[in-house]
Parts: sequence; C-alpha cells; structure tokens
Amino acid sequence: MEPLSDPASGLRRTLQRRHMQMIALGGVIGAGLFVGSGVVVSSAGPAAVISFALTGTLVVLVMRMLGEMAVAHPAVGGFYEYNRLALGELAGFLTGWMYWYFWVIVVALEAVAGAKLLGVWMPQVAPWQFTLGLMTLFTIVNLLSVRSYGEAEFWFASIKVAAIVLFLCAGVLFVTGLWPGMAGGVGHLTAHGGFMPNGIVPVLTGAVAATGFYFGAEIVTVAAAESAEPERAVAEAMQSVIWRVLTFYVGSIFLVVAILPWNDATRIERPYVSVLETLHVPAAATLMSAVILTAVLSALNSGLFASSRMLMALARRGDAPRVFAVLDSRGVPVAAILAGTTFGYVTVIMSYVSPDKVFAFLVNSYGTVAIFVYVLIAIAQLRLRRQLERDAPERLRLKMWGFPHLTRVTIVAMLAIVAAMAFIPDQRAPLLFGLVSVAVLLAAYALRRAAGERVVPAP
Repeated sequence: MEPLSDPASGLRRTLQRRHMQMIALGGVIGAGLFVGSGVVVSSAGPAAVISFALTGTLVVLVMRMLGEMAVAHPAVGGFYEYNRLALGELAGFLTGWMYWYFWVIVVALEAVAGAKLLGVWMPQVAPWQFTLGLMTLFTIVNLLSVRSYGEAEFWFASIKVAAIVLFLCAGVLFVTGLWPGMAGGVGHLTAHGGFMPNGIVPVLTGAVAATGFYFGAEIVTVAAAESAEPERAVAEAMQSVIWRVLTFYVGSIFLVVAILPWNDATRIERPYVSVLETLHVPAAATLMSAVILTAVLSALNSGLFASSRMLMALARRGDAPRVFAVLDSRGVPVAAILAGTTFGYVTVIMSYVSPDKVFAFLVNSYGTVAIFVYVLIAIAQLRLRRQLERDAPERLRLKMWGFPHLTRVTIVAMLAIVAAMAFIPDQRAPLLFGLVSVAVLLAAYALRRAAGERVVPAP
C-alpha cells in the first residue's frame, strides 16, 4: 500500500483513484456547457457541433500531453513544474501565476453565479449573503483536508456526470423515435438554412469561444502529488477524460441542435432546459437549475484547491512568498487557501463597486490567460519528451500520440486561436486584457530577479 503522506513534500496522499477520476471529469463539465453553449449554437447553427469537436480535440491532445508528463514525473504544482523544467524559470513563473490568476477569478465568478441561482429559490436572502456563505463553506472544506476536497468533488462530479448521461440517453431515445408520444428525428440539423447556415466563419469563431468551456480537466495533474497512486490514478483519469470529453460535449451539443431549432433565440438561450421541456420532462427548469448549481459549486470547490496548490508550488520555488508553502499538521497549505479566498472576496466586491472597469478587466482577461497556459504546456511537453527519451525512457509509460507531429499541430492550432481573437469583435477585449495580464507578470518577474530573489529547489 502507498504511504498516506509524502515525507519529501509534507502533503497527505489520501486522494483515491475514484477521487482522481471524478476530479478530472468534474473539471471538464462546467456550468459553461449548460449555459454558455447556447451562444455558440445561436451563431454557428447546427455546425456548432464542429466548433465543439475542434476545440475538444485540442483539449484532448493537451490532456494526453499532460498525462504523459504527470505519469513520468508526478510533482507538486503539476505542469508548473514541467514548464519550469522544460522551458526555464520565466516560463514556470508565468505558467504558475497565470493559472493561479485564472482560478481565483473563477472562484469569485462561481460564488456570484451560485448566489444568483440560490436567490431564485430564496429571494428573501440578499445575494451578497449567499456569496459570502458559499465562499466560507468551501474555504472550510478545503481547510479541513485534501480528502474533504476530494470527497466533495467526487459527489459534485458524480451528479454532473449522471445528469449528462441521463440527458444523452433521453436525447438519443428522442432522435431515434423511441421517446414516448413523439416522432423524434434529426430534422432540425438542416431545416433552418442548412447544417452550416452562416458559413464557416461562425464555426471557427465558435471554436474560439468554446475553448474556455473545457478548461479544468488539468486539475487532476495538480492533484497527482496528493494521490495515493499518482501514476496509475493520473493515467486512468486521463484516459477516461479523453473519450468522455468528446462524448459529453460533442454528443450533447449534437442532441441540442438536433432537437431544437437553432434560430429560436429564446430556447437556445438555455439549451439544455429547453430540450428537457421539449421532451415534456416534469420540472425541467428546476432540475437543470439544480444541475447547474452543482456545476457552479464544483468549480468553486476546485478553484480554491487548484489555486492554493499552485500558489504553494510557486512559493516552494521562490516564485511567491515563502509563507504560502507552509503546511499545517494535516498537510494543508492554509495560507495559500486563504490567499485565494481573500482575492475572491476582493473580486466579488469589485463586481459591485466597479463592475464596468476593474471587474470587467478581470472577467475579460482570465479566459485568454487559460489559453496561454495550454500553449506553454504543449511547448513544455515537446521539449520534456525529448529529454525523457534521452535520459529516462523508462518513465514514458504513457505517451503522447503521434509525437512530435501532433504536439506541433496542437501548438499551431492554439496559437491560431489566439491570433483569431484579434479579428473577432467579441474576443478583442479578452485578448487585449489577457496580454496586459501577461505584461504585468513579466514586469513582476523582472522585479523579482532585480530584487535578487533566489530560486531554491523544492523540498
């Protein structure tokens, strides 16, 4: 049996394989799938399936790269450490801080979104009270132990997966004509201007917009250092993510555009609820609201975990104040968790105090930063794979397909997504703010070097 603690890092290795499987899946199935996907469908039409398939394929390839590196070298901080090893201190610094920035913004956004959902059922409670309550609750969950985080995420993810599976089953029964009392069929795929009614451009821009929906599956590599069986758990989790990403996203979007007319703006605004209403599922809106709330709470829980572990990894390498590397007797980085919570509180306050300036900047920048992280991960895998083949080929127990060609294609495709954002009106602000965020981090790195901050080996 694997030890329950890692003497080298001080972390408790109490996450089981079932936790790792659901952490990976929970990270993939976010509230964006249930709500934001309607934006892509309303623009691209039924061809939104292609948009999600294109982006999903890229995410699957990046997950495979991460799986290769995580199995070969389970490390505190996951891909932050891989990028530092492969590309140097600057790349590690940028990756770690961009990832931390992404998740602390997600924490705030999901807390606000959760408050809005709860407010529908309990309007007598002020939204800020719900927000405060949710932030406090999941801070406590993460402060208790890594096992408490894993257990909470296991059940949240289980609910999301069950909901998606039931949705897929019901949709398949409908389109095959087996749903009681309905003829079914897939006529809506071509009935309203054809499969690609607005041409190829909205399909490609939809792929850009869909990128943010997939972000989160990589959390499993961050959690690997606290898994009882890191290599086996990560390998299995990555394998499951690969086919379930395509099934859950592409499959469910196909059913949405097959069952609903894509040009019905009212129904496409909340596509999954509308499908259930079309199938005459009782209390469809309430059921889907509960699923969306689960997705929101899962993201909030995972955001606090991912941000705290990344900040802890940064501190261990001298890229953040040393206090954030300190663990308590249960192996929990208390200061790192509280830092994410504090930043989340500040961001929530900004959503009320300065919604059009400070908060708008944060919201518009964090998604682009996520794409930059994926690009760096792919470049790191390209270099680290060559180092492993030369120095430790026995570590390559899980390999990236078609190396190095598929890795290069993935890098080019993601850079194309970033470039395309400059030509898409709705994506220009996120691109600009994302670049500003990177410039701030570059300046911070220069200041750290100028101050003589010494990078030390992680314990």
